[in-house]
Amino acid sequence: MRVLLTVLSFLMASAIAQAGVVVEEVRTWNGPEHTRVVFDLSAPVEHTIFTLDGPHRAVVDLPNTELPASLVEAIRNEGPIQRVRTGQRGDGTRVVFDLSEALTTESFLVAPNEQYGHRLVVDLEHSGQSAAEPRAPTHTADEAAGRDFIVAIDAGHGGEDPGAIGPSGTYEKDIVLAVAKKLAERVNRERGLRAVLIRDGDYYIGLRERTRKARESEADLFISLHADAFHDRRVKGSSVFVLSRNGASSEMARMVAQRENRADYIGGVSLQDKDEELASVLVDLSRAHTVEESVDVAEVLLTELDALGDVHGGYVEQAGFAVLKSLDMPSVLVELAFISNPDEERRLRSKRYQRQLADGLVNGVRAYAARIRPDLEFSASAYTVREGDTLSQIARRHSVSVTELRRANQLGGDVIVAGRTLRIP
Repeated sequence: MRVLLTVLSFLMASAIAQAGVVVEEVRTWNGPEHTRVVFDLSAPVEHTIFTLDGPHRAVVDLPNTELPASLVEAIRNEGPIQRVRTGQRGDGTRVVFDLSEALTTESFLVAPNEQYGHRLVVDLEHSGQSAAEPRAPTHTADEAAGRDFIVAIDAGHGGEDPGAIGPSGTYEKDIVLAVAKKLAERVNRERGLRAVLIRDGDYYIGLRERTRKARESEADLFISLHADAFHDRRVKGSSVFVLSRNGASSEMARMVAQRENRADYIGGVSLQDKDEELASVLVDLSRAHTVEESVDVAEVLLTELDALGDVHGGYVEQAGFAVLKSLDMPSVLVELAFISNPDEERRLRSKRYQRQLADGLVNGVRAYAARIRPDLEFSASAYTVREGDTLSQIARRHSVSVTELRRANQLGGDVIVAGRTLRIP
């Protein structure tokens, strides 16, 4: 009997070996820095990748691997990819990407996580991409005067990293991108403000790449947008975070930071080996004024979000977010709401609520920018009075005096009625 079992085990192992690895799905995302192709695998696989000229091609060899041709038929006109061909090579598969230009390539294997199994990631790096990390420019008060106040808006996650997923299947990456675009539109409407979208489509950007783009744009403020999740679906409310020098300010802050920092593992990049590379900028970041400035703008943004509904905790949280660590500009991470809460997921899907979030955030940006850049002259904005508002609260929120607010709206006193629209001078 033991001999029979041994023979059967050997035959099963041989059959599995002959079957090899199976490519179960192929997914692509085209971004401004690279086009990413992800092969979902039944098991890890050794591979080789190289490029050819005349015509331009990128070739991936997958030994002992089966790739159904139907999985790559639709991959064309995705960035520089003009066509994809597959063919049998020995006991494996060769994948050939016909390209519109000469590109460099990068590939790596990614271990399974909660959502995906084994993956092979192939990045086709677009020409002109700079790998060097630029030094963040600094501006004196005189140099800043006359230039736009630049707001870098970072929609979290993207591409193969969906972020949190709501009870009805709503992806965090889609919600935050929609709000980011509306916020950018609102920022660009303001005289003296200019928005830079870190991600403007459904593609993945690594955490360090996000901060590099913010620094390259000479941003004066960095806002990273997310939608929180928690195992208790009753938890709700917005939160605003800044980088902590001394550890997370609450257990919730630790959990959120751990989850958001794991995003780079989904992209195949471990954060654990980046400490030395970040050391120099962390020295700058440890200066008290940088974190203090971040807290200042975070408090203004939290006040605006509070006017829209619930806020979670009621104060600015601090945690060790990787996306904030290499920035020497005021930087905040905003969790717009808990996408895990069915009611808040429904609100987040509403274009009206997305616009309200963008309006609230741009009011906070205006108030902060006006405080540190008195040379800026903003166009007048409007604010609709909500239940419980007072004239002094509204004035403080928008960095104007009560007297200016009364004069702009021809108010004889401090009595205001919910539903009235006030002109903000």
